Amino acid sequence: MKKIILLFLFITTLFAAPPKFLMPNEAFKPSAKVNDKAQIIAQVWLAKDIYLYSEQMKFEITNPKGISIKNVQKPKAVMHDEDMVYVSTPTFIIDLKKDDDINGVKEIEFKMFYQGCSEQGLCYEPYEESFKLNVDTNKIGNFNKTTKIQESKKAQEVQKETAQEVELSETDMIADTIKNSSLSLILLTFLGFGLLLALTPCVFPMIPIISGVIISQGKGLTTKKALALSIVYVLAMAVAYTIAGILAGLFGANIQAALQNPYVIYSFAGVFVALAMSMFGFYELKIPDSIIAKVSSTGKQNGFIGVAVMGFLSALIVGPCVAAPLAGALVYIGQTGDAVLGGMALFSMSIGMGIPLILVGVSAGKFMPKPGEWMTLVNAFFGVTMIIVAIWMIGRIVDTHLTMILYSITGISFAFYLGLFDHEKNHHHIKKSIATIMFIYSLILFVGVMGGSKNMLFPLKVFVSSGSNASILQETKHASFIKVTSISELDAVLEKNKGKKIMLDFYADWCASCIELEEVTFADAAVKAKMDDFVLIKADITTNTQAQKDLSAKYGVFGPPAILFFDENSKVIKSKTIIGFIEPEPFLQHLNKI
Repeated sequence: MKKIILLFLFITTLFAAPPKFLMPNEAFKPSAKVNDKAQIIAQVWLAKDIYLYSEQMKFEITNPKGISIKNVQKPKAVMHDEDMVYVSTPTFIIDLKKDDDINGVKEIEFKMFYQGCSEQGLCYEPYEESFKLNVDTNKIGNFNKTTKIQESKKAQEVQKETAQEVELSETDMIADTIKNSSLSLILLTFLGFGLLLALTPCVFPMIPIISGVIISQGKGLTTKKALALSIVYVLAMAVAYTIAGILAGLFGANIQAALQNPYVIYSFAGVFVALAMSMFGFYELKIPDSIIAKVSSTGKQNGFIGVAVMGFLSALIVGPCVAAPLAGALVYIGQTGDAVLGGMALFSMSIGMGIPLILVGVSAGKFMPKPGEWMTLVNAFFGVTMIIVAIWMIGRIVDTHLTMILYSITGISFAFYLGLFDHEKNHHHIKKSIATIMFIYSLILFVGVMGGSKNMLFPLKVFVSSGSNASILQETKHASFIKVTSISELDAVLEKNKGKKIMLDFYADWCASCIELEEVTFADAAVKAKMDDFVLIKADITTNTQAQKDLSAKYGVFGPPAILFFDENSKVIKSKTIIGFIEPEPFLQHLNKI
């Protein structure tokens, strides 16, 4: 295990990049305005991993004479390396005073002085920013005791609003977990994230894959070997997923989308079909003995290399969609360039995702029946499962009607294989019952798709006649989205709908969680009613064109699904961003808070 960890650290170090330092105008964005009480509200927006020195924050009014600063209400600073600093956007409320002979609206020159550093080790030089502000001097100093109490409450509200503005999204909080926690806590946290992600639809296709590759080992498969093969599969999957994640974090690329190239998908689907045919007994798939002999003279590696290759490819092609933990790790890697720590978090998460797969693989080996008719049926079952996975994969890039036809043909063929029309008296009743049900459903599916259906669950719904009750029987319509595929298209929609609340959904046809959002969350009646309050935009990044890559990069999206919200000024409400699938009820609560 120690050697594996050292190897992993070596691999991730190869991809490490030097820290990326922000330009001053990217790290700090000062602003100042005057409120209705003739107070100056000054802020310095801070980028990620940037902090300000409290003692360096100074203000002055240089013009006109007779107006000066009376008091500065400062936010609370925190200790950092023996200095008091602001680690999130600070807001300062500045009370003014004036000479008695000054009245009316006056233009003042307000100056702000500040200095800060980056967590990556770069300290910026001191900066000065000037603002021209109009102040109604008649309101300066007109504060009685009650007014001062009100102003104190107002200051608290301003601080609270500022805190809300810089509230971290779930993704950023996870990135901060990596940055501020101990190594053991990081690894345990991401291991837990992985276990939760193992329950998502994107991981489900891996279950028949690992079961199939274990069963395909055939005779002589022991529980111990099944465990070893399962661990090899999961480790290969984890390494592939970690490397892809590191590359995505360092270069801001959606690696998963890049691998949805039709040629890649067709090739990998072909691997599953070839494996399925071997399970039906048409031939035996194994690594040539000559290669095995070179790898190990004892032949003990037979089967392990193939399983490792399958695990590696599964992580890249069939692997999970982007979720908040993954996005958090990628954000951390992208901001800090720390591929080692970020990669270790990803590796730990991948192991968590793989633990259920190991259990499945061991079960496949432990409960595999003895050679005989049942062994043949088990192989056939996983052979059909592999074909179904292959159809599911190409379903990302071909028409739904074609995939439904392929599913129906597969079901009908397997029903025949099980002996549906075999009239032998000793035929097993359970097997024949399963074959009958499969044949009936597959036949219905075939008839439905011939009628134009695209619904696997209700293939005959297209034949429901229109009438007084047709609206009740019709498929639930989803909320209407405006589709965009580039920055220019999105900007045009945002400009047109300025002043309205906007929801932007990053979607791809090959993303299982995106489809689940469509069919479960967005289809919920209460959710649809609330979504009517928003302008709905769908960023389709299915084909991963350069324009779609630029669109994703602009908003820091590493892959779908991702849901962003814009305020009435078309500014992203970062703290409300959702990464990954979300159930209808929590999503509805989320919408109510925007």
